[in-house]
Amino acid sequence: MAKTETRVLTAHVPIPMAEKVDQLADRLERSRGWIMKQALSSWIAQEEERDRLTREALADVDAGRVIDHQSIQAWADSLDTDEPQPMPR
Repeated sequence: MAKTETRVLTAHVPIPMAEKVDQLADRLERSRGWIMKQALSSWIAQEEERDRLTREALADVDAGRVIDHQSIQAWADSLDTDEPQPMPR
């Protein structure tokens, strides 16, 4: 398997957070670097998904696929009644 090029990133983190990373590394029998790569990979994936969803939502707005606030508010207000309204579409 070809070796992937790497680069060192440095970050100052609060001591309690660093201690938790060390504890996880010990418990999982993994290196601190492995833990950090896993955490960073998860965060990057989360941010990429958030960006994708934001762009999708903005495209819906640009295309006029929106529901007015009053309709949403009326629906939300009806949810704790005996006859909730159907979700606006």
